[in-house]
Amino acid sequence: MYKMKLTYSLYFILLTFLISCQPQEDQLINKAREWWYYQGGPERNQYSLLDQINRDNVQQLEVSWAYKTADIDSNDRTQIQCNPLIIEGILYGTTPKLTCFALDAATGNERWKFVPETSGSFNFSMGVNRGLTYWEEGDDKRILYMAGHFLYALDAKTGELKLSFGDQGKVNIKIGLGDDAMKHYVNGTSPGVVYKDKIILGCRVSEDKIAAPGYIRAYNVKSGKQEWVFHTIPKPGEYGYWTFPEDAYNRIGGANNWSGMSLDEENGIVYIPTGSASFDFYGGNRLGRNLFANCILALNANTGKRVWHYQTVHHDLWDRDLPAPPNLVTIDYYGSKVLALAQITKSGFVFLFNRITGEPLYPIQEIPVPGTDLRGEQSWPTQPIPTKPVPFARQFITEHDFSDIDADVQKEALETYSKIRQGQYYIPPSVEGTLIFPGFDGGGEWGGAAVDEETNIMYINSNEMPWIHTMVDLMPEGDQLLASAGKLLYMQHCAICHKPDMKGDGIQYPNIAERRKKYTRQDLKVYISKGRGVMPAFDFLSDDEKEELSTYVLNPEASAKKVSRKNISEELKEVPYSHTGYNRWVDANGNPVIKPPWGQLVALDLNTAEYLWKVPLGELDYLTEKGIPPTGTENYGGPVVTRGGLVFIGASKDEKFRAFDKDTGEILWEAKLPYGGYATPAVYEADGKQYVVIACGGGKMGTPSGDVYMAFSLPSQEK
Repeated sequence: MYKMKLTYSLYFILLTFLISCQPQEDQLINKAREWWYYQGGPERNQYSLLDQINRDNVQQLEVSWAYKTADIDSNDRTQIQCNPLIIEGILYGTTPKLTCFALDAATGNERWKFVPETSGSFNFSMGVNRGLTYWEEGDDKRILYMAGHFLYALDAKTGELKLSFGDQGKVNIKIGLGDDAMKHYVNGTSPGVVYKDKIILGCRVSEDKIAAPGYIRAYNVKSGKQEWVFHTIPKPGEYGYWTFPEDAYNRIGGANNWSGMSLDEENGIVYIPTGSASFDFYGGNRLGRNLFANCILALNANTGKRVWHYQTVHHDLWDRDLPAPPNLVTIDYYGSKVLALAQITKSGFVFLFNRITGEPLYPIQEIPVPGTDLRGEQSWPTQPIPTKPVPFARQFITEHDFSDIDADVQKEALETYSKIRQGQYYIPPSVEGTLIFPGFDGGGEWGGAAVDEETNIMYINSNEMPWIHTMVDLMPEGDQLLASAGKLLYMQHCAICHKPDMKGDGIQYPNIAERRKKYTRQDLKVYISKGRGVMPAFDFLSDDEKEELSTYVLNPEASAKKVSRKNISEELKEVPYSHTGYNRWVDANGNPVIKPPWGQLVALDLNTAEYLWKVPLGELDYLTEKGIPPTGTENYGGPVVTRGGLVFIGASKDEKFRAFDKDTGEILWEAKLPYGGYATPAVYEADGKQYVVIACGGGKMGTPSGDVYMAFSLPSQEK
């Protein structure tokens, strides 16, 4: 009798425990079947266990619903890069003008919209948002997202501001970045991560000579109060302080996290990839290794204290920011299970580490690299190159690599090639011109890599685009009188985008020379102070400097007053170089001058660090019609891999959405999108049906801007 009572007691205790765990278990199932996190999970693996859509039926995919945001830019200069969230049957995303919205995930019907404030120095019409963050505690459910330099907290059910958060529902992330930060460009593009009651954030800052520092901050999710800060440009007494000049923390910016971060919730570690210190291409005023620029930073998520770090580029002079969050995986490593971190790079490398200790899983060699000849600069003598895996993108171009599609293009490219600096890793910037390959946008880019969490196979989309980078000496030796004040200011701050001849690139940056008649001097001074479109604010310039710059832009000949060497600014003394901008090396059709592939999708087995396959990503119809095999194209946005055996990706310049066989790289399905899908898709289930959704925002690579989210599913009978 006693044993029977004990058995019943244990039974009821177990039953009570299971009942109490049921809501938590249900939520775990829902999280796995929906898309509760940016890039699919805090590990950023862009993986879905859903398999209703699979190799056998993917050819039957059709449009299930389309949601038009209705705030497209008529000049084809807006984009959508958002990877939406799907939580408890609701899809959350953002529009080209950074309005946040909620839809019924099964129908695409709108639930609510939130329009952020548009006052201040940031013009939301050209903002970029790559995703959102969700937090809940009981009935308190919040969407947190960045629009400009504000972090907003919204009620997930209604879209209304959570007025108890920060200043009436928002936090100005410029606060705390220094005395002059309010005049500087600071923005949020990629979402942070939530750990317990904290949201951990990075930011985007200017890459110019005058920039805010890119500190990492954690804010309380309920109150908006800052709880900790990590100084990526160390202050006196902090680790790494000696890797910069002693006063650098007061005057150097950058070293920021703009590309997102990953979280190991169980071990309480947040992994943060950082970009270069400003100015990107000259570091004579920041001599040294420059920690914590270009680092994988592992921080205690609760306190912000450094756990470990690894610097992937020393004293960066090439804009080699780490472009995407690292992937957190558990791999089979020589017979043992290892908690690992895999970081893709613009250079086409994959760095693999034990994510707890920071130890490299394979040797990383410090190889000698060429020195600089720019005045006042001291490039770092070595750079780290992983020995395994080998790069997923080509590293060098020879005379035999130029495209033979057009003989004239090939001849011209060879002539240019003979005049610029090329042929080795990490050739420093130069006034003659330096080949950057893979280009400034990778290699790997912000779309991130996908990892099948069952097989540990990583899928990376890669660009194979050459760029030519040329420095401009603003203080040539021997000249006592330099250019006019207006021209110097233009070359320092404007020529990077609008080119020295003011003609822009014809795509994103307008031809100022053609538009002068539209502007008044007052118009230009307002634009300089507050920014306009993709142009950041330059409010740190004095009134006299704004006047000189406006005069030069409106009439270069009228700005003839020369600047004496005795009267040049301290800023110009510190950074006496500018550059001619970010220039893709392309032919008259906008295609790379090198032989294909120009864009690839690759599969890498992280267990062995060996590649399984590589295939072109994208196709240009006019070349196909000439009998040329698919070349691949430049691409933006990442892949998603599913248990159904598929890799879904848009990204390519041909504006198509594709499903690849994850084992072979074969294209199993493709659809033409209304606009380019330059965003990472999301995979989810709603009402028992699987969907894959992608933002069709266009606006890149010269393609039209769009404002549509498009969801695909199987026909109803396939449920």
